[in-house]
Amino acid sequence: MNEPTEPPALPEPVDPPAPPPERPARGTLRVYFGAAPGVGKTYAMLAEAHRRAERGTDVVVGYVESYGRPNTARLVEGLPVIPRRAVPYRGTAQGELDVDAVLARRPEVVLVDELAHGNPPGCPNAKRWQDVEQLLDAGIDVVCTLNVAHLESLADVVEAITGTRMSETVPDETVRRADQIELVDMAPESLRRRIAHGNVFTPDTVDAALSHFFRPGNLTALRELALLWLADRVEAALAGYRAEHGIDASWSARERVVVGLGGGPGDEVLLRRAARIARRGAGGELLAVHVSRPDRVSGDWPAGLQRSRDLVAGLGGTFHAVVGPDPAAALVEFARGANASQIVIGAGDRPWWRRLRGTVGESVSRLSGPIDVHLVTVDTGAASGTRAATTGLGRARRTGGWMLAAAGLPVLVAVMSPHRERLSLSTHAMVFMVFTVGVALLGGLRPALAAAVGGGLLLNWFFTPPYATLTIADPQNAFTLAAFVLVAAAVSSVVDLAARRSGQASRSAREAEALSLLARSALRGDDAADDGVGRVLARLGQTLGMTSATLLERDDEWSAWRSVARWGEPASTGPGDADESVTLTPTLTLAMRGRTLPADDRRMLEAFAAQAAVLLERQRLRARARQAAELAHGNAVRTALLAAVSHDLRTPLASVKAAISSLRQPDVRFAPEDEAELLATVEEGADRLESLIENLLDVTRLQTGAVRPLVTRFALDEVVPRALAGLPPGRVRLEMDEALPMICTDAGLLERIVANIVQNSLTHAATEEPVVVSASMRPGTVEIRVVDRGRGVSAEAKQRMFGAFQRVGDTTSSGVGLGLAVARGFAEALGGTLDPEDTPGGGLTMVLVLPAAPERAAGGETGPAGDRPAGDRGIAEPGQDCATEPDGGRVTDT
Repeated sequence: MNEPTEPPALPEPVDPPAPPPERPARGTLRVYFGAAPGVGKTYAMLAEAHRRAERGTDVVVGYVESYGRPNTARLVEGLPVIPRRAVPYRGTAQGELDVDAVLARRPEVVLVDELAHGNPPGCPNAKRWQDVEQLLDAGIDVVCTLNVAHLESLADVVEAITGTRMSETVPDETVRRADQIELVDMAPESLRRRIAHGNVFTPDTVDAALSHFFRPGNLTALRELALLWLADRVEAALAGYRAEHGIDASWSARERVVVGLGGGPGDEVLLRRAARIARRGAGGELLAVHVSRPDRVSGDWPAGLQRSRDLVAGLGGTFHAVVGPDPAAALVEFARGANASQIVIGAGDRPWWRRLRGTVGESVSRLSGPIDVHLVTVDTGAASGTRAATTGLGRARRTGGWMLAAAGLPVLVAVMSPHRERLSLSTHAMVFMVFTVGVALLGGLRPALAAAVGGGLLLNWFFTPPYATLTIADPQNAFTLAAFVLVAAAVSSVVDLAARRSGQASRSAREAEALSLLARSALRGDDAADDGVGRVLARLGQTLGMTSATLLERDDEWSAWRSVARWGEPASTGPGDADESVTLTPTLTLAMRGRTLPADDRRMLEAFAAQAAVLLERQRLRARARQAAELAHGNAVRTALLAAVSHDLRTPLASVKAAISSLRQPDVRFAPEDEAELLATVEEGADRLESLIENLLDVTRLQTGAVRPLVTRFALDEVVPRALAGLPPGRVRLEMDEALPMICTDAGLLERIVANIVQNSLTHAATEEPVVVSASMRPGTVEIRVVDRGRGVSAEAKQRMFGAFQRVGDTTSSGVGLGLAVARGFAEALGGTLDPEDTPGGGLTMVLVLPAAPERAAGGETGPAGDRPAGDRGIAEPGQDCATEPDGGRVTDT
């Protein structure tokens, strides 16, 4: 029998994971906002704290600065105060807001004075407004104070008004996010009286404050800034409230006038009338609106609209483009969205067939609701004429269409009359239909409509029985003729619309291609050369079909214009004699001749004009940069020269002076060996001075191009040993081939080159390894190599070390860093090269390559240097002039 088994043990219950702690709701921020110190912001903040404390709210003082004002200090009494955090700063302990202590205390409300204050190093946050953000994120309500001068967006304006730069600022967005902003206002005269009575500053600073920052004009301007900034904040709050509660009706807190523009000459009257209405109240705004139908959004605006846009900018308003199938509804919808108080729209005489469907003004009045509508009488005759020319076709094409319609119909009748009996009326109508479509393609809608009506009459007269009368015997023929006229008119309308859309698309594609090319050129920097402005003007003139484009500039608004760049002829002398002009700045404009541009080409014109202005400024900046680079280079040379004079020339001078002073002492008798040592010190110092001064003079000669070598034929083994004379014995080893050719060189310059290279190698070579100087023959050249076993030079420093005043890898050695610069300059003057190479095994090798002299055979003919017996030095003697001289034959005395 099976034994009973115990049931399996049940798993112990596991407690569900604790939910994550809820993040506290963000605290509210209340800002007491004022125009200047002393208006009572801190006092008002403390008064509110006492009121809240009396209602049972846990209010603490996080940071309040009384500045010794007794009334403010008395209000702090009775409120819990968080001890300040002592932060060492410039040798003193400075008390700052202790954010950690406030978070540990966790009050309901904390008072923080001077929101824009900057914290010293050692605080968790760099700015006090960041401390406030940390407290708000912890769910603590904050009440703080702020002056308008400390807003980031107004710092430059305040500096221009008061002459004082505010180093401590608060981002505008931080203040705009405040839940409540209360303005603490005071008239400038009242504030100055408060300061004069000693209620704001100490008596010894009152006079200085009243005569500088707290002048009446400064206080008035700061008060206006505070009121305007707060008004914008209130306007934004009002808009948010209306959006939150779905309020579409206008709440006219200020005069905001919307004016509808149609692109006609009456727009100027409407704009000026609307501007006068907006100026009747303080803070009024002018908004100009142009409504386009969805089928007219290609940018083909009325020609006068650009002038209206310029006038809007001059009147201080803003321009807006709106798309909508119903202009009246779109205009009213925009006005409601902008919270406008009034709408201004034009009204004038209209043809009777237009008045049947109502005017835009009547529709706006019906839809406006509480928004006032002003109907201003304007002259619409010219505007109607402007709207008539909407085909987009040139005068030549329209004239050709009328001529084709007038001449083609008789010709068509003459050609088809002999076949009248054999062809049906439908066939004749189809031929006339094709002709009408051709007229529409050439001349547009109106000539095509005339051709359709004329074709219908001719079909009735010549091809519909009974002939030669307008009577139609068969009703079916009457239907055919009516259908022909209707279809011909419809097809003509469609063809005309397609032709206009094709023209608009072509212009848009041309404009897009030109603007794309302009953008690519700007991004790639293709026009960065000095003639970039001229190329942009040429591209603009060719794209728009103009004859000339001139960029004009003047010194001020009263000076005469002068041309700074131009393309084509004749150039404009000013905006007055140009067909088109774009004002870029009050002192810079682009004038063009050739034709009057349509409105849709103005955007391209403005884009190219802006690019030309940018390129002009870029060229001038590049020229200034070159000048600045030259000045910087000169300053660097002068600075290095002064450093050389103050250190490297002073050291040998000091040793020479010390040795001579010792020798001249009458009460000291030196032993012969000591006297010889002092004289050797004088001689060594003089030699160093001579070498330094010669290098400085040589660099000057090289930079001014005054080095003119006297090139003659020399044997290399006679020049190099002289360059090594006087060097420490055993430090230099000379290795030269026996069969070296003669060289064309200036012996004095070559000695200086070799001496400078060897001296540089000795400075950086290892003390136990000698510097090796070798010379060998190469085809047509002679190569001198100076090899050391020192530390070597990095690849980046190999070319830099040939610059003047460069001491690569060694800042303690004597010399001003001119030796290699002089050596390379002299080598290039002799027609040779001087380049560095790495020495195998470590070190640096300087390679000097000089041209070999052409050898002369016994008969006086010149042969190659290698075609002579070993040991033969050639017929020419040392000192004999070369047959050819390097560097263009510059054989003059050095």
